[in-house]
Amino acid sequence: MIRWLIVIFLALLIFSGLHKWLEKIGLGKLPGDFRFSIFGREFFIPLTSSVLLSMVALGISKLF
Repeated sequence: MIRWLIVIFLALLIFSGLHKWLEKIGLGKLPGDFRFSIFGREFFIPLTSSVLLSMVALGISKLF
């Protein structure tokens, strides 16, 4: 279970770092992508975008 928590934390960290770039291609603005601000800092939880990217990666892996 600890491994999954680490993977989820790292994925959210990567999504947060790539947030501006992902927004330019349309990800991050989907319904289900949560954005909130606490203490002047903006947090972003891309649930729908991560499901979409997972499906794309699954499709690509099935082809090869």
